[in-house]
Amino acid sequence: MALKDVIQRSLLEIFNRDLGRTARVSCCELTEWGFRLEAFGEVWDVKRDGIFLGGEMEEGPKGVLIGLYLKHAMDLDMTLLPFKSFKELPGSMPYQDAFKVRTEMILVPHTFKIMKHYQKILTSMRGEDAKGLLGGDMAFILRPFPKIALAYIFYLPDEDFPASVTCLFSANADHFMPVDGLADTAEQTSKTIISML
Repeated sequence: MALKDVIQRSLLEIFNRDLGRTARVSCCELTEWGFRLEAFGEVWDVKRDGIFLGGEMEEGPKGVLIGLYLKHAMDLDMTLLPFKSFKELPGSMPYQDAFKVRTEMILVPHTFKIMKHYQKILTSMRGEDAKGLLGGDMAFILRPFPKIALAYIFYLPDEDFPASVTCLFSANADHFMPVDGLADTAEQTSKTIISML
């Protein structure tokens, strides 16, 4: 099934629910035509006929993830701590290798550029410094969705170990999206970071 068809099926389900409750639970704005949601550092318009960014229809993975978030978010506050590794999330085993490659290892060659553009990245996704909380040579928390936070911890290479990146999830992230969607959310967040360099 094409991604645009997955998005349309999600929208059909979303718009057949109580829209006011969906807006409240997802922490987005209810509008006369649907929802306005901040995701991946940008403001998206969610309408019955599609998901739009700056007037352009989104038919890719970010559109799928926005639909998943609006469908699955529970009526709970986000619990930030303790952060969880991806492998601690129930049902994550089939996705663990891909997660490591597509979310963490993809950032390793860009570590020094990320350090240079650190403030821009934090500002874009309502981020905050987390080196004091999480350690590493650089660490920060980003919010790709209002109720899902990701913590990135960067380690620079030394004589004993190569550079590495670890990505962790807010404690109850799996209450707001299925585990495969969380893996894709982290991947798209990493790609968004790279796009800012």
